[in-house]
Amino acid sequence: MLKGKVDKSNLPSRHTTEGPARAPHRSYYYAMGLDEEAIAQPWVGVATCWNEAAPCNIALNRQAQSVKLGVKKAFGTPREFTTITVTDGIAMGHEGMRSSLASREAIADTVELTMRGHCYDAIVGLAGCDKSLPGMMMAMVRLNTPSVFIYGGSILPGRLEGKDVTVQDVFEAVGKHQAGNMSDAELEVLERVACPSAGACGGQFTANTMACVSEAIGLALMNSSGAPAPYESRDQYGIASGEAVMNLIDKNIRARDIVTRKSLENAARIVACTGGSTNAGLHLPAIAHEAGIDFDLFDVCDIFRDTPYFVDLKPGGQYVAKDLYEAGGVPVVLKELRKAGLIHEDCMTASGRTMGEELDMIKGDADGKVIYAVETPLTPTGGVVGLKGNLAPEGAIVKVAGMSEAEQSFTGPARVFESEEEAFEAVKARQYEEGEVIVIRNEGPSGGPGMREMLATTAALSGQGMGKKVALITDGRFSGATRGFCVGHVGPESAHGGPIGLLENGDVITINAITGELKVDLSDDELATRKANWKGPKETIYASGALWKYAQLVGGARLGAVTHPGAKDEKHIYMDL
Repeated sequence: MLKGKVDKSNLPSRHTTEGPARAPHRSYYYAMGLDEEAIAQPWVGVATCWNEAAPCNIALNRQAQSVKLGVKKAFGTPREFTTITVTDGIAMGHEGMRSSLASREAIADTVELTMRGHCYDAIVGLAGCDKSLPGMMMAMVRLNTPSVFIYGGSILPGRLEGKDVTVQDVFEAVGKHQAGNMSDAELEVLERVACPSAGACGGQFTANTMACVSEAIGLALMNSSGAPAPYESRDQYGIASGEAVMNLIDKNIRARDIVTRKSLENAARIVACTGGSTNAGLHLPAIAHEAGIDFDLFDVCDIFRDTPYFVDLKPGGQYVAKDLYEAGGVPVVLKELRKAGLIHEDCMTASGRTMGEELDMIKGDADGKVIYAVETPLTPTGGVVGLKGNLAPEGAIVKVAGMSEAEQSFTGPARVFESEEEAFEAVKARQYEEGEVIVIRNEGPSGGPGMREMLATTAALSGQGMGKKVALITDGRFSGATRGFCVGHVGPESAHGGPIGLLENGDVITINAITGELKVDLSDDELATRKANWKGPKETIYASGALWKYAQLVGGARLGAVTHPGAKDEKHIYMDL
């Protein structure tokens, strides 16, 4: 972008800065210390999810300042604003988790409203924890502005007795403590050392999964997601992102020029090959929805099925995000995928160059320890698998990274619980049997409301040494940190009359991640009879407020649990108003 008077005839900020009628608006800008030159330049929203709720977001405020330096360096005018986050690590295991998925929509909505209200020409968005990453990317695609995404970076691993530890170890330690295999003192030591810095959870849980997605989908600069949050070297990516967004304005490259069907496929590949979070199966369709692209859970799982799993990250593997960064990061992983012909190279990226051009510049190669060669993967298919059958006509999803083939099928009688709390209390009290399939229902997007994650329950099972001796299915979600044979996103959800709401104790359920089946040993006639006798959705305590509103609007998990019609029904593009 060149210094000097900019032609704003095609930029949204003309509505607030140009002509005599906008003198009142300009007076506000002068009040904030801006001068005539700054007012005349393109305006860039610098959106962060900064807050003091958790380490994931605590560094975003400082990082935003480097973005603003980059925007100014390229002769733009940055305007910083913040939005909410709900951090899953804090919200986990209680009523607060109902707010988590709904916060994704609130983030997208509030960023959209801020951008629209102030007529900003472009956005650089910084996000740190699970729902804030897809929420920020959804806003970018919805607005279809020139957009660059930056991840706030991962937390450094804690160290205990010579080993790396993460918050996942603390959740699982709760189960060990309940089982009498860990003392109060041992638990207190672990909780003090597991999270030693700013940054998002270090394993390949949802935040780091979606950070990898941001690079693979093209919205983030290459390798920008890798450096841990405390590294001040992250500033160089902030500055570069600020400069990059100005280049995108100059070239009129918008978010939907970057987010295409092909780039969504690239994004699904990175999830599969890194053994990423099942939540990507919810977030990728939601991002696609904002672009008007048909890309549902089944499309995501088709990509997962034929992508090798070759990056050895927790929770299924050994390493954390810092280790991936030191091994060359996402660019080296994408290079390995390219060797196998699994990357669309013609996709545009935030740098203004194509994915192929970006990968041509990457010098590193697989180290064989964190990143295996694609020709010799950990397993030949992805770490996440889609399921379908008479128990999940609209699909379900399971993470199998780190599981042997023998562990990927399970048949057993159902033990049905009506909520996560009910299941967690039963698990704590050992009121279940080896070989059972634990069913947790009424936890879907609408019926929960909020589609809670079940990490407290699954971690307790793992801590009791029962993670491989039972299976678990739910119309809710699982944390990216969940281990064991745990099936989420079962659709339709119970509140929408799905088969999971019709199950009874003792019904024989079969889960087979190799054939992609999730079924119950009941005839169509028996299921129809039960449906006819179904009493309707379980009443919740949310009869007003944000969660009530969310429950009325939200759709099924297969399409991303979205709350509005999406780009297909748009009558305008924000940038062109």
